[in-house]
Amino acid sequence: MDGLEINTDLARTIISGFIRSETTRAGFQKVVVGVSGGVDSSLACYLAAEALGGENVLAVRMPYKTSTQDSIDHAQLVIDATRAQSVTISITDMADGLINQFPDISNLRKGNIMARCRMITLYDQSAAFGGLVVGTGNKTEILLGYSTQFGDAACAFNPLGDLYKTQVRQLARDMGVPQVIIDKAPTADLWAGQTDEGELGFTYAEVDKLLYLLVDERYTPDECVEAGFKRNFVDIVVKRIQRFHFKRVMPPIAKVSNRTIGYDFLYLRDWGT
Repeated sequence: MDGLEINTDLARTIISGFIRSETTRAGFQKVVVGVSGGVDSSLACYLAAEALGGENVLAVRMPYKTSTQDSIDHAQLVIDATRAQSVTISITDMADGLINQFPDISNLRKGNIMARCRMITLYDQSAAFGGLVVGTGNKTEILLGYSTQFGDAACAFNPLGDLYKTQVRQLARDMGVPQVIIDKAPTADLWAGQTDEGELGFTYAEVDKLLYLLVDERYTPDECVEAGFKRNFVDIVVKRIQRFHFKRVMPPIAKVSNRTIGYDFLYLRDWGT
């Protein structure tokens, strides 16, 4: 679909400028990126290094005992290419301290624990390195709610959040992210054999075309069906967008005064500067 094709040179310029602006306006010069060996975190690291210089980027690898060697190796390719500083911190002991207390714990709970352990680690390294945590979630994941709240969804700012997965791959390819990373099956590497598309029940290529019509072109669900998408697929995606809205916004505040943050008090963050 032509609408998903982006001008990668322009996107690269915009996002690199965004990273510099968001970092420096908060009083920082450095950032921290969790690098898993997947295309999203790899691209985020490439963009951060381009914006700030590799010496000002800390790439953090956070394997769990079931993580694949490919994840470690592919992350190293990114570290080497961007000349980012790096550290590898295992989350196994931290995660298992909770996981092992529940013999019948589900994979979903395990995955959420791992994701939140990784974010604890990133924010600790943020304090140690003196850099802001960069988000790596893409537009597809955010719309579908395919993330862990206060886990991989937590960050100081997100440079990839307005790029569909299809577009992330386009930009990654043009920026020179290794092809082996771009071509690999998307996975959060939470347990053996886990893949994003296996959990979602559809491919990113399929859902990006639908999301583009629903969100960017403002098609109604009925119009998407008329455009050739199956009714059940459209309904599943629309319900996910609606259900997981709470993950896309700050926690709502009960209004009891005349000046409630997020409702009436809406000053920009640089108000007064």
